[in-house]
Amino acid sequence: MTYTVWVFSSKELDTYFAEVEHVDFTAAVRAFKFQTSNVAAKAGLTQKVIIVDSGDEIVAEWIHGEGLVWPKEEPK
Repeated sequence: MTYTVWVFSSKELDTYFAEVEHVDFTAAVRAFKFQTSNVAAKAGLTQKVIIVDSGDEIVAEWIHGEGLVWPKEEPK
């Protein structure tokens, strides 16, 4: 299975780009972590970042101001 990391740069979510495409899970997580912790993410220039698998399912989702929203952390 391969993964793609999408970065959305506007609140309307109509401006986006693929940070990496068709990479293994480790590379996707590395790109996801970078895109959710860099200066653009902290400043609100990045609004949303997702990892999508080759079956077009969302594996992880981060939203500016909310943090990681999927998968949700299990209550302890």
